[in-house]
Amino acid sequence: MLIFVQILRAVAATMVVWHHARHEAGLLAARGAGETLSPGTVLPWWAGVDLFFVISGLVIVLASRPLAGRPGGRGHFLTHRIARVAPLYWLTTLLYLALALAVPSLLGEAGALARDPAFVSASFLFWPLARPDGAVQPLYGLGWTLNYEMAFYVLFALGLGFTLRGAVFWLCAVLVALVAVGTLVALPVPLAFWADPIVLEFALGALLGLARVAGLRLPPVLRIGLALLGAAGFLLAARQLQDGAEVPGFARPLIVGLPALLLVAAAALGPSRDRAGIAALSAPMQVLARLGDASYALYLTHPFALRAGREAMLRLGLAPALHPWGAMVAMTGLALAVSLAVHAFVERPLTGRLRAFLENRVGARRRPVFIGREDR
Repeated sequence: MLIFVQILRAVAATMVVWHHARHEAGLLAARGAGETLSPGTVLPWWAGVDLFFVISGLVIVLASRPLAGRPGGRGHFLTHRIARVAPLYWLTTLLYLALALAVPSLLGEAGALARDPAFVSASFLFWPLARPDGAVQPLYGLGWTLNYEMAFYVLFALGLGFTLRGAVFWLCAVLVALVAVGTLVALPVPLAFWADPIVLEFALGALLGLARVAGLRLPPVLRIGLALLGAAGFLLAARQLQDGAEVPGFARPLIVGLPALLLVAAAALGPSRDRAGIAALSAPMQVLARLGDASYALYLTHPFALRAGREAMLRLGLAPALHPWGAMVAMTGLALAVSLAVHAFVERPLTGRLRAFLENRVGARRRPVFIGREDR
């Protein structure tokens, strides 16, 4: 297990949660239940997504080592990817769909989109479609990242007929070519969506994974240096983006993608740990590792937890007594607790059952190498 990669997963998901908690604190202020936060921010919290993308590229390469160039490797790879990603996303999308149909005014534009069968179907099938306002997002907006993930998985699976190195080079070549064409030509959706330069972060992670497979390891002092440089890159990005706004185009992989790569490299290019090594970790490290296990559940469920926390504070009259930072801490803590419960009692059972079902259907027999407790 690469314990520090696992911890970075927890960090990445929590960054996204904190980013959205700021928005919820702003809504509390708009309803007269708290102070207004200044637009500046210490870190580009939304860059947790970029960390996720780099980690995804890394982990997929490490997890697919036994599958490259082997009969049935593509099917086995996609079986595990679908079983890992789809169940909880479908469940949260179903919940969001039910809310949109039951109380259309609660979710704004989603209330109308929920009555569009083509849009709803595309959302469940990870197929990018544009909303009426031009945003390319599924019904449950957080699924935009999974639309990238699934396209990445399919491309990588096509390359698994080669060696592992060939699969990574194939993936990088296709992503670079797609981004280059999208830069020069106005492509239609979904090609324009997949041609966004943010996909280059998957390629960076995949190349890092290939470097680890090839045996690259760094001593602790160099890994600490990489981590400090990555953190400094995030701090500098936040300083340059005083309003906390996300950046489009090539600026995103340059401004936050490269610092994310440095952080992931610092976590990935050290020794792995066996069960005894994990058990010997300090309690805080073990808690962070558990949050890393639940990072996918945290990403998908946190909007429900944040909004439930916001409404509870409003109805209980707690928001004025809490500074916006206190409200954000409370909402984030609730999201973390919910994610741990969902991971243990919903996500893991669903993933295991769907994986067993799909393996029986495709006749997969050989299990890939996992990184951590889950191969994501």
